[in-house]
Amino acid sequence: MNVSRRWLEAFLRRPLDARDAAGRLAMLGAPVDAIEALHADLGGIVVALVEEVRPHPQADKLRLCVVNDGGAERRQVVCGAPNVTAGRRYPFAPVGSRVPHGRDGQPMAIVRAKLRGELSEGMLCSARELGLGQDAAGLWELDTDAAPGTALIDAVPIADERLIVDVTPNRPDLLCHKGIARELGAAYGVPFRLPEIPGAGSIDVPPARRLAAGKTATTVAGVRVAIDDVEGCPRLLGAVVRGVTVGPSPEWLRRRLESVGARSINNVVDATNCILLELNQPMHAYDLACLRGGAVVARRGRSGERLTTLDGVERGVTDQMTVIADGDGAIGIAGVMGGADSEVHADTRDLFLECAVFDPSRIRRTGRALGLSTDASYRFERGIDRWGGADALRRCIELVLAIAGGTLAEPPVDLWPQPTHPPRIFLRLERVARLLGVALPLHAVEKALVAIGATVVAKPEDGRIAVDVPGWRPDLVAEIDLIEEVARVHGYDQFPSELRPYRVGTLPDAPLHGAMRDVREGLVALGLLEASTLPLGPAVGPGSVALQNPLSAEEGYLRQRLLPGLVRQVERNWAVRTGDVRLFEIGTVFAAGAPGARPIERTHVAAVVTGLRAPAHWSDTHSAAFDVWDIKALAERVAALAIPGATIQVAASALELCTADGTVVGSAGPLAADAPPWSTPLFGLEMVLDPGSRLPAPFRLLPATPSSERVLALLLPEGTRVGQVESVVRAAGAPLLESVDVTSDYRGADLPAGARSVAFRLSFRAPARTLEAAEVDAAERRVLAALHERLGIERRGAPLDTAPAAGPTTAGGD
Repeated sequence: MNVSRRWLEAFLRRPLDARDAAGRLAMLGAPVDAIEALHADLGGIVVALVEEVRPHPQADKLRLCVVNDGGAERRQVVCGAPNVTAGRRYPFAPVGSRVPHGRDGQPMAIVRAKLRGELSEGMLCSARELGLGQDAAGLWELDTDAAPGTALIDAVPIADERLIVDVTPNRPDLLCHKGIARELGAAYGVPFRLPEIPGAGSIDVPPARRLAAGKTATTVAGVRVAIDDVEGCPRLLGAVVRGVTVGPSPEWLRRRLESVGARSINNVVDATNCILLELNQPMHAYDLACLRGGAVVARRGRSGERLTTLDGVERGVTDQMTVIADGDGAIGIAGVMGGADSEVHADTRDLFLECAVFDPSRIRRTGRALGLSTDASYRFERGIDRWGGADALRRCIELVLAIAGGTLAEPPVDLWPQPTHPPRIFLRLERVARLLGVALPLHAVEKALVAIGATVVAKPEDGRIAVDVPGWRPDLVAEIDLIEEVARVHGYDQFPSELRPYRVGTLPDAPLHGAMRDVREGLVALGLLEASTLPLGPAVGPGSVALQNPLSAEEGYLRQRLLPGLVRQVERNWAVRTGDVRLFEIGTVFAAGAPGARPIERTHVAAVVTGLRAPAHWSDTHSAAFDVWDIKALAERVAALAIPGATIQVAASALELCTADGTVVGSAGPLAADAPPWSTPLFGLEMVLDPGSRLPAPFRLLPATPSSERVLALLLPEGTRVGQVESVVRAAGAPLLESVDVTSDYRGADLPAGARSVAFRLSFRAPARTLEAAEVDAAERRVLAALHERLGIERRGAPLDTAPAAGPTTAGGD
């Protein structure tokens, strides 16, 4: 939102420092992104008095002017403007200054030069040459008594600053100068009121005639006004003004519009735009002579209906859109853009002024369907004050009558078939004190609420106060919203910063929250950085969940995995030659549910690593890069935190994380990416985050007796997992079996087809005595018998130490 400092000063009746105002707005939740100085390039332009004008001896269209610019000597200036007159004051650019819009609209340096043989020492300027208007037919005659030599920006109130305010979607009231002035009034503790309209002092506009509830049609000055689409247009106001003179807007209005980047069109259109920027109420003016059938109706569009909008484009409407129509057809797309056939032009004499409230969702869908966004639709989409239309129309009429003349034919009409009232919220002072930590007195709470436009209507004896919230604040719907407003207006920096006594809550954290905390702390301790990627992306399979309103074709689906987003982050790091990357993310993934049901949501944890295992250091010139064993170790660490009791299994091309019942809940291994030639391999993992109970590990004493170890080289048939073998071994070796570890995984031609040799180290121990060899032998026989019976696994005939050395081995593998 572009805001003019001078326009705000007109509301507050006091000077403002732009930077101080920006700081106060930021503390109120409306940060200012930038402050732009307007017309700072006019610093060298001064007020000059033309004392004498005489013809140029060599050119009929040029004149020689004697100019008093405040210096000791008079300047001779050659001027071609037809309106230069002795005794008048004009803007003057002396030699050495610059004119912002010289020839061809480009900045031009002023130098001493001869024109047709006569010396010219400067330049008398038009408004367009200074960037202050479009009139280039003559010089800008200044209506000021400032002494010659006075800086133009001091003599004429044109120096201004534009504040670029970042307005959040929940605060549509800040999309106008009145809303910003209201916030600053609360911050400075001063009242604000609408600026006076020059020339409108004697104009008295009667209030709009409110029609009875349920009535959807009436007439005003012979024009039928009706609402046929109450859902799309809940309220419609209208007025007829006759005898206007359409022409350029007065200087003060042009300057006000241009200060926020708006273009001046004519006095009538500028009046409606001024109300939009001042009060956040979009309005539209129609040429009454162009209204066919003398009617203005808000209705749904009709299939096949077309109209040409103000931008000169012919557009088709549908029955899902609301339009403004006359007796023959649509003349405007409601809330978006008016039609070209009924626009105000130089010959317009009679006006119909329309002020309406439209359904935000309908306007949003219409604008998206037409590919059209305007200042009006931007505001209607976010919701305007449906209770403020009558005041906005009245001010617009006053402005039109003041700058374009004419008379109001009849009092305005107000169609509101289903009238409503702003919501009333009850606020408890005790609740305010509990949430804010400070007991604010009633008068302080009331002052803060009144400052934002709320009305305190009652103060019951039970400690509650009844508050009618203003219509321009649709975000205030509950007691907590009012408490936040009290804190915001009171000032967050006014609350004490010391830690005060508080009552510890008894409600435990949700299991999922605890799991996320444990995993996050564990991964950060391992040196990984947390990332937060967009939960959108392309379709990756039949279970992808499509968005109804995607941001782009590449981000049209909800993500099914976290790893693709992390891989894109790694690629961005590679693009800036950052090779050592360690990232993790904890987030939600989505899968399609049953037809007609909501998507299935799950919380996953994912991590990626690439580059050197340890940071480069002068003491270590051979730091190795991450490899598959690092991702295996990381997967085991994350599994211990994310899914207690899970095990790691080796699959064909990756590691798989399995629960006790064999369900695969995660995987880890190398990842494919758009990698530069100098990068190292990329590894990643992703698994489900189990919100189950996470009891602390029980304390166990260190063993005081020796262990006895046996190594079994087993022939595993194709498809048999190491996890299956471990389960059988542990069950058969109990209670003496303490641990089972894989020491090698061999595949070779000397083995039966499809089989592999996996060596397991079994450690036996009794907690209170030393085991005898016979006990260990018996346990070993039970293990071999169980493996044969349940899995058909036999012990490999050759001793382990005679296994061929040429075959590849992996520790812990399947």
